[in-house]
Amino acid sequence: MAGPRRRKPDPTSSSPRAKAGAPKSRPVRSGTRSKADQEESRRRRIERDREEARRRRVRGGLIAIGLVLAVVAFGALEVFLHRLDGEERALLAQAPAAAAAAGCGSVREVRPYPKGLDRTHIGSGDVKAMPALSTYPSHPPTSGPHAPVPLPAGVYTTPPPIDQAIHSLEHSAVIAWFDPSVASSPEVRDIEWFFARGGERNHVIVAPYDYPFGGSAGRLPPGEHMALVAWHRVRYCSDPSLPVAFDFVHAYRFDIYQWGAYRGVAPERFAPI
Repeated sequence: MAGPRRRKPDPTSSSPRAKAGAPKSRPVRSGTRSKADQEESRRRRIERDREEARRRRVRGGLIAIGLVLAVVAFGALEVFLHRLDGEERALLAQAPAAAAAAGCGSVREVRPYPKGLDRTHIGSGDVKAMPALSTYPSHPPTSGPHAPVPLPAGVYTTPPPIDQAIHSLEHSAVIAWFDPSVASSPEVRDIEWFFARGGERNHVIVAPYDYPFGGSAGRLPPGEHMALVAWHRVRYCSDPSLPVAFDFVHAYRFDIYQWGAYRGVAPERFAPI
């Protein structure tokens, strides 16, 4: 007779042995994120940072464009406000006939001062004192050794320091020299009055040319009573003439508001005097 059949142990039974062999499940802690969640959060943060950086670039670009447009508009307004007025246009129109009537020659180009000293400051290097006026390529000089400080713009009733005047030419100034013998003439008075005014005074010097220490080089050439001088340029006239003087100034004084008219070669156009 067969004995009783043994039952196989149930692996799911709650016997101590079964409990000891079963793997323990770990509870999921609340608040702990998976690696996928962390990576997604990091990706979103990077996107936000990139978007904010893009917005900052756009804002910066718009500000820069606005500043450029403001500068351009301001410059255009300045040019408009400083355009030639009716009197100036009339003087330019009169200049050709006035030049013929005043016995003016053409604008001459003057060579640089010899030995590379065209822009040398007196007191530096080999030029300890101002050279003789006779050594300058033209009379009055249009360049050459000069004082370290330029002559301020304005109307002078007595001859100003010639070494300072030469420095002003380097800064794109124009000098209207006249012979002292015509100092009281109506033409010289017109020139003085015109270039003593506001913006007309800008980078313009009006003065008598009379430097006895220079001998014949300290006077205007015989028969000439006005010399218009810019850097490396000179124009002589038998008689003073305001239209001719303004025509020369308009072409050889660098004026930022009328820069298109400039025909000079001054090396320091934006420098003040």
